[in-house]
Formats: sequence, C-alpha cells, structure tokens
Amino acid sequence: MRAVVQRVSRASSTPGGSIGPGLCVLVGVGQGDDEPAAVRMADRIARLRIFENEEGKFDRSLLDTGGEALVVSQFTLLADTAKGNRPSFSGAARPEVAQPLYERVVRAFQDLGIHVETGAFGARMSVELVNDGPVTIVLE
Repeated sequence: MRAVVQRVSRASSTPGGSIGPGLCVLVGVGQGDDEPAAVRMADRIARLRIFENEEGKFDRSLLDTGGEALVVSQFTLLADTAKGNRPSFSGAARPEVAQPLYERVVRAFQDLGIHVETGAFGARMSVELVNDGPVTIVLE
C-alpha cells in the first residue's frame, strides 16, 4: 500500500466531498495488501507529526489538531515506469480487492474519531487542494 499525504488548508473531490484544514490522502492498494496493512496505514497517517506546534516545529498529528481527512483511491500510485514510456499498473490490486481495503482505510480513520470525506472509488475525479506548507509525504 502506498499513500501520498498532503497537509492542506482545504481540499475537495468531485465527485466526493470537501474538507477544511487537515490531510488529503491519496491511497494506492497493491497486490498482497490486506486489512491489517490498511489499518496500519491509516493509524500511521493519523499519528504522523507534520503539523506545527507553537514553536513552528513539526510536533502535532492530525489527531492532535482535530483536522479532517479527504481520502481518495489512486491506483496510479502503483505505476511501474521501469520499462518504456507507458506505465504498468500490474502491481495494483484488482478493483474487487482494492475497494474493500480502501474502504477499510476510511473506516480506520473514522474509528480514530477523524472526520473523513472521500472521493468516489473507480470514478474519474477532479481533486482540488491547497497544500499547506507545502508539506507532502509518501508512505509505503
């Protein structure tokens, strides 16, 4: 599982929802990923200390700030570009496997008390965000 986490002042997905300050999380589910991996990823992101404290140091997490999360499924994060100019997505999980794991990531955030909005799984979406910092972290 791979995630791109961006600290945002606001973000939205069409179709989907919108959030204020918090994190925009793009999630790619790979072959071999499972439910424990989905829960670990959400927990890791929720506890990632990328928000500043009063001294301007990265010392606060999404849980500490009470921020929101926009979680969007993005299989293209699993692109393999090692051969040629056309990316291969053979490492991405099939939709029937990926969707329940993506939804498990969302539920894991909600179980932690985080307000979550989502994109629409499998849909062509427009995602807009204002990256705060900018701060962007890639997690695997």
